[in-house]
Formats: sequence, C-alpha cells, structure tokens
Amino acid sequence: MKVDFHFHLEEGPYSLQWLQRTGRALVNTTNDDLITGKSHTRDWMDKIFRLLQMRMEQGCFHEDWVQRYLQKGRERGIQRFGIVDHLYRFVECKEYYERFMLLDDSPLGQLQRKWLDQVCTYSIETYVKAMRKIAENEDDLSIGIEADYFVGGEKQLQALLAPFEWDYIIGSVHFLDGWGFDNPEVQDRFQTADLDRLYDQHYETVKQAIASGLFDFIAHLDNLKVFGYRPDEDKLLPKYREIASALSAAGIGSEINTGLLYRYPVKEMCPSPSFLQTLFEQNVPITLSSDAHFPDDIGMHLDDALNLARATGYKEIAVYKNRQRLMLPIQDNK
Repeated sequence: MKVDFHFHLEEGPYSLQWLQRTGRALVNTTNDDLITGKSHTRDWMDKIFRLLQMRMEQGCFHEDWVQRYLQKGRERGIQRFGIVDHLYRFVECKEYYERFMLLDDSPLGQLQRKWLDQVCTYSIETYVKAMRKIAENEDDLSIGIEADYFVGGEKQLQALLAPFEWDYIIGSVHFLDGWGFDNPEVQDRFQTADLDRLYDQHYETVKQAIASGLFDFIAHLDNLKVFGYRPDEDKLLPKYREIASALSAAGIGSEINTGLLYRYPVKEMCPSPSFLQTLFEQNVPITLSSDAHFPDDIGMHLDDALNLARATGYKEIAVYKNRQRLMLPIQDNK
C-alpha cells in the first residue's frame, strides 16, 4: 500500500524562480503533444505562457491544480492521499506566528518578517472550503493541515484549528527560539551553534508538541538535520528513545518523509533509519509522505520509504479520515 499523506499545494515567496518551477510542474503534468514534443519553439512557449496565466488566475486551490497531484500520484501507484498546507500561509493565523517568530530589527528578524509577509497570503476558510468540495468526489483523498508548534502557544493554536473539520492535523517543529532553522538563507547560524544543546532543545520541543494532544501525527521528527549539521548519531539515540516512548504513550504516529532526501543538502529521509527502528520498537505507527510542494514531486522516493518501512519490520501504514487513524497492510509490489 503506497500512500502520500503530506504534500502541499503552494509555497512562496513568489520569485521568478518560483514562477519557473511552477511552469516546469505544469509541463511535467500536462499531456499535450505541443508541450512534450516541440520544446523551445514559439508555439511551445505560447502554450506554457497560457498554462501559467491560467494557473495564476485560478490559484492553487482550484480543482485543476489539485487534480495534477492526484493524477501524477496515481500514475506512481499512490492509493491514498492526504493534502495539507502550512498554517503560516493563512492570514487568520499570522498573529500566531508574529507572537513566536523572531521578527525584530536584527538581520534575522528582518529577513523572517519579509518572508512571513510574502507567504501569508490566503484565507484558511478558502482552503478548507475548496478542498472539501474536491474531496466530495475523491474517496481516496483526506484533508489536513500542517501546524507549527510553539511552546506556550497551545491554546491559541487550538482556537485557530477548532472551527474546521479536519481529517487529520500534522504537528511540526520548524522554529527554535523564533529562528526558522530550515531557511537556507539563515543556515549559517548552525556554524556557531552548540549542536548538542540545539538538538536537546529541538527534541524537548517535539516532546511538548506530542504532549499537547493537538496532533494526529508529528512530521519529520529529525528535520533539524536539514543542512547536515548534527552531532554523532550515537549521542542522539537516547533522544530517539524518549521521542518514541512519548509518541507511543500518547497514541500518536509519525511519518517517513522523503522531502529532505530530494530537496535539501542532508539527502536523507526523516527519520533516519536508526530513529525509525526506535519508533518501530515502541510500536509507533507511521504513514508515508513526499512533502511535495509541486505536483510533479508527489510520491518522490516513496518506494524507497516503503522498502525502508518493510525492512524495519513495519507491516502496516497509517491513513487518516475524520480524525481517526486506520492501519492498512503493507503489500509487496504496491
């Protein structure tokens, strides 16, 4: 059983590079001889321009854009889908991020303020309404949200999420002391950081996210390794056991997320094989995710993730509907 329960519809900032990547995704998910057979001609360019124009006019919540994910995913053997988007994309949630992100006049604060203003552009109500309408005709589709956890923000986060009917809520940690550590523009902070202390802080934050009771599963447990900065993994094994024990006790799952493998310098899935083994030993359920941000990336390396899950000992994969977890059997060659 191949599933993808963590992929995104859009992500700024909206640069020329973003426009180029969106154009490439349209080309890679369009079945048109003019697109696939006559590249770099004027007619080819006109066709791509019209596709981009339509994409920008329709927006990322339009059924055409969503169907590109589903169709490409089905071509790659995916049988169950879970769409999420980051909570920071939605204007109703901006104050939550402003409360906890570092947004002062320091270079980091100014950079992160600019980033937040650029990516926080849509309404969460528009997202939920559009996805629910599409899901009415797609039995294999679940609708979720990926919400950043901040220590002390539990009540505010719960209030933001409560008005909507979710199939599942993903909890994630992308910020430590207000620093968005997976932003390539500020990765130099790792070079002067005490990595042992930083990883201790990260996993303590993850444990508090687990204890909050807000989430159905926790995403990319060891994504702090995103740029390859981490202590010797032997030092991290006790932390892995603590996280696995906390997840098991809370009845919360995690995922094998391939996003760091194909999009970031570390070139490794989350969690690492050693971390995944620890999760298995504590009976922590897992799902699979590509963390795709464009439709042609959906399902990336999920065969590798499925093989790793099977080799680790997992016999079942989790999917989510109506805030309920369903365990489906892993089947060979699926």
